Amino acid sequence: MDTRKRTLVKAIIWNLIGLIVMLTVGFIATGSFIVGGAMAVVNASIGLSSYVLYERVWDRVHWGRNV
Repeated sequence: MDTRKRTLVKAIIWNLIGLIVMLTVGFIATGSFIVGGAMAVVNASIGLSSYVLYERVWDRVHWGRNV
């Protein structure tokens, strides 16, 4: 079982990766770092919240664990 701190650190690192990817995709799609950056920040914010919630829910599911 992960601690809340570990879940948060994993989520932040994952979202930093996603932020870089989304910034690149946003820039390619729009030609603007400002618009691409805004898209990336919104996406990362939603993604971080969703990931933390997802991990905490799965942490309570005992199915598939070797205990």
